[in-house]
Amino acid sequence: MKSKYHRVLLKLSGELFGNEKENLDINFLNRISKEIAYCSRDLGTQIAIVVGGGNIVRGKTIEKLGFDRISADYMGMLATAINSMALQNALEKEGVETRIVTAIEIRAIGEPFIRRKVLKHLDNNRIVIFACGTGNPLFTTDTAAALRAGEIKADILLKGTKVDGVYDKDPKMYSDAKKFDYLDLKTMLNLELEVMDQTAIALCRENKIPILVFDVTKEGNLTKALIGEKIGTFVEV
Repeated sequence: MKSKYHRVLLKLSGELFGNEKENLDINFLNRISKEIAYCSRDLGTQIAIVVGGGNIVRGKTIEKLGFDRISADYMGMLATAINSMALQNALEKEGVETRIVTAIEIRAIGEPFIRRKVLKHLDNNRIVIFACGTGNPLFTTDTAAALRAGEIKADILLKGTKVDGVYDKDPKMYSDAKKFDYLDLKTMLNLELEVMDQTAIALCRENKIPILVFDVTKEGNLTKALIGEKIGTFVEV
């Protein structure tokens, strides 16, 4: 098998990292790390990853509890650093080199974002994990994923979720929800589908980066996405 893509940006939502009992789901971390390592080593794909932090702290949620929005967002950014360290540990157990790159300076755990250095890591087959979102409050990690995808010139943004694609309405609430196999970014923007925020979609559209939304919790789906099998919802430029 050979990857269809040379370089990808994989977005992993924070909710994937935890479960009902624990903030960190070790089983998920070990499974996804095995698959990421396989895709990097055996398929030859250059992989950068943006992680969310919603399993630990979700800025919008704690803002409703009375926290200042800016403080809440910074707390959420620090939560992504914890998930990045957990993912790095699991990946390195699989024998692949990784680098954490932080948008907020945290010298003890990662490097600051320097584009040329990040590209060199990717060219040397290291997996780069982007932590702390964009480094700015009021922006989501989806926007960070779209921003980093543009900066590293990724061929595609892979949004790994718990849902098997994009629907016209919430499939958990509506049995008649319709799944899209294909969309374009303009339509996705106009329909205001709650898959990614509008800023992230606009960034992808401007930089001509397609998006694939798929269920990353199912074993083998990441590999299928990279080799070009029909899976999830493909959002064209």
